[in-house]
Amino acid sequence: MPNMALKTRSSAAHAALALAVSFSLVAAGPLAVPAAAEVKPAGPESVADLAEGLLDAVVNISTSQNVKDEDKGPVPQVPEGSPYQDLFDDFFKGEGGEGSNQPQTVNSLGSGFVIDPSGFIATNNHVIEGADDIEVNFANGSKLKAKLVGTDPKTDLALLKVEPKSPLKAVPFGDSRTMRIGDWVMAIGNPFGLGGSVTVGIISARGRNINAGPYDNFIQTDAAINRGNSGGPLFNMKGEVIGINTAIISPSGGSIGIGFSVPTELAQNIFTQLRDFGETRRGWLGVRIQPVTDDIAESLGMTETKGALVAGIIKGGPVDNGSIQTGDVIVRFDGKDVHEMRDLPRVVAESPIGKAVDVVILRNGKEMTVKVTLGRLEDGEDTEDAGAEATQDESTTEEGATPETGEQAEPKKTGTVLGMGIGDLDEDARKSFGIVESVKGVVITEVAPDSAAAERGIAPGDVIVEVGQETVTTVEEVRSRVAKLKSEDRRNALMMIANPSGALRYVTVRID
Repeated sequence: MPNMALKTRSSAAHAALALAVSFSLVAAGPLAVPAAAEVKPAGPESVADLAEGLLDAVVNISTSQNVKDEDKGPVPQVPEGSPYQDLFDDFFKGEGGEGSNQPQTVNSLGSGFVIDPSGFIATNNHVIEGADDIEVNFANGSKLKAKLVGTDPKTDLALLKVEPKSPLKAVPFGDSRTMRIGDWVMAIGNPFGLGGSVTVGIISARGRNINAGPYDNFIQTDAAINRGNSGGPLFNMKGEVIGINTAIISPSGGSIGIGFSVPTELAQNIFTQLRDFGETRRGWLGVRIQPVTDDIAESLGMTETKGALVAGIIKGGPVDNGSIQTGDVIVRFDGKDVHEMRDLPRVVAESPIGKAVDVVILRNGKEMTVKVTLGRLEDGEDTEDAGAEATQDESTTEEGATPETGEQAEPKKTGTVLGMGIGDLDEDARKSFGIVESVKGVVITEVAPDSAAAERGIAPGDVIVEVGQETVTTVEEVRSRVAKLKSEDRRNALMMIANPSGALRYVTVRID
């Protein structure tokens, strides 16, 4: 017994010691567990107060459109006195006879929000597009007819105006540029026509390009956005609008946590222009651009793949004075970095017309700054390139040449280089391939199917204008320039290629 008692006391002592050591490690060592008070909440405790102050500024928008039903087939005829005559009469009531081909009303629902107490309301263009009648429904149950002030299909934005008897509750714009991935946001809208609904989530990504337009720069959020939320606001936790909910990705039509909003850094200026002018007035640089790939960057001696490569200058445009040249790489515009090609159209369009701006370019491997004065982007111009950059220069458009038909002389093949048959660009070559007079260079007569040139989409009838940023006009010049690049251990030859109508582009062709 005594021995047993000793053993018991000894075990108890060891247990106490172990417990003491354990507490010591927890309290002082790296394994310390934070007290419950130190654990941060997983999300905002409540957005009730925030939502309560914003709901009155968010509106439901209902539209109607009269369409003629011209596609209906003939109404089935049944014998007089048939037992099914009443059924047919009820089902096809108003069709055939006097009721046929009459306008039918199509209704749709969306969201919007008041940006000015006097009655200006922001929404999406697709919410009101084609509408004959627009009605705005407010949170208090009142309704007002709205007129369309202006639209901008390129960003899918629209501005409406109502005439209230007293000032409306409006919400302010915030700075979407300060928002970070992971920040909490709140969406208010009219999903599925249910009325004012509040959802909360975070910013999942920024700068998304979903190919919706030339100026895509969407905020992505996992806050629930559904059909009917279009045109509604996305708020930060200060109650400021930092986005306009515009699109979702959803196989089912419902929210799967991938929604997109137009950031206010883009939208605010659009709404201001629509209110002041009834239209947008964007800046125009007058250049054609293409992406800077890794191969192009290496060929130009760039240490980083960035910027927008100038592939052409629009005749009569703002930079037709030589300030920017073909082959320049624009890396900074008016103090804003151009990380990739799609950044340039947006920053150019956002700049005021007539403003003189500094443009940082890379030319012949050297960085330099030039000053340009922006023109105005007209609606009819192509906006797929930087700030209304046309797909062809004006001389090409004026020529409007197309290949002729009938028997034509084949151009003489006078050499091969990098898998391409090339020849001097004489009148026979122009006639054979329909190459306009404005194009100068060396014609490509054939392309080997498995060559590096074929991989780059080069085709017979294209014209080599430059090799390594040096103009070429003869077959021998092309050969010697490629040989020089090869002797310098260059992996690719940078070429400016013109298609038969004169549209230019840069390509890199692997040197074997």
